[in-house]
Amino acid sequence: MPRPRRTHPHAKRVSLALQGGGAHGAFTWGVLDHLLEDGRIAVAGISGTSAGAMNAVMLADGLARGGPEEARQRLADFWRAASLGGGLPGPQRAVFDRMLSLMPAPAPMQALVRGLSRYLSPYDFNPLNINPLKDLIASKVDFEAVRRFSDIELFISATNVHTGEPRTFTREEITADVVMASAALPLLFRAVEIDGVPYWDGGYGANPAILPLARAAKTTDVLVVQINPAERLATPNSSQEIVDRINEITFNASLSAELKMIGMIDRLIDDGCLKPGDGYRRVNLHRIALNGGPQLTPASRFNTDYDFLEALHHAGRRAAGLFLDEHFDDIGVRGTIEAEKAAA
Repeated sequence: MPRPRRTHPHAKRVSLALQGGGAHGAFTWGVLDHLLEDGRIAVAGISGTSAGAMNAVMLADGLARGGPEEARQRLADFWRAASLGGGLPGPQRAVFDRMLSLMPAPAPMQALVRGLSRYLSPYDFNPLNINPLKDLIASKVDFEAVRRFSDIELFISATNVHTGEPRTFTREEITADVVMASAALPLLFRAVEIDGVPYWDGGYGANPAILPLARAAKTTDVLVVQINPAERLATPNSSQEIVDRINEITFNASLSAELKMIGMIDRLIDDGCLKPGDGYRRVNLHRIALNGGPQLTPASRFNTDYDFLEALHHAGRRAAGLFLDEHFDDIGVRGTIEAEKAAA
């Protein structure tokens, strides 16, 4: 059966790099929702890590099985299921929230669990290795259809526990286990073994991976959806604030390194030191960022209340609309991250 398409006649091909960040990934849901509805962007490739990996497989599955409208529906269904009241049984609800780095509990309980995690490993407090994420993802995603869907490239990252190196799985390798590995925070869940190799959350080494998109996808444009704040004006004082900021810096480090690497490659191409035929190409980088505010803190990544997720969804839609209004004409012509910095 032919897949229905709903794209603008002048749609531009863009790859999407989706960062992880717990409940704040609902912002990415909103960005994708607006881009799919608008129709002026045709997805050439997707890269995702942790919550970004979940958004990525939902997007890819929807595009593979029904086009943009189906992708919008699958993303919405996933985030509704991930919310409080989303229908998961109680024990699965608790495990799923923690897998997403979301903790739907009052602040004292959050502090208690964080304290316990310093002394008990997931092998201690989750001896049965209960993990409903695999069942939830498997029930919503036709991975065989995703693996066959050659219209887009898909990359999901996880961290090799033994070597500390990131591994980026290709579309043909994507399974529910790969998605789980990408979201496996080491203090909360056991490493996920794939072909005998244990993996942790991909955010430590590729959050998200951009270079594979730049090499493989048939486009020069990559749009990064960044949900971890690059900057915070206030200096953290409490121990928890310090830990939270260290985590933000850690989970942005790989993205910062890749952006610098791509900038260096572009300069080498401009200087004639590298040739596009050598496997390198110029990349037009773009970014939609979740701007922080008093209501968005490291702790709010634990908030699975659907009203909060829906508010992030609306914020993502607005941000995507502003990006298209300001930069659609730049796509295919030049990158806009440097222009974005100059305007800041």
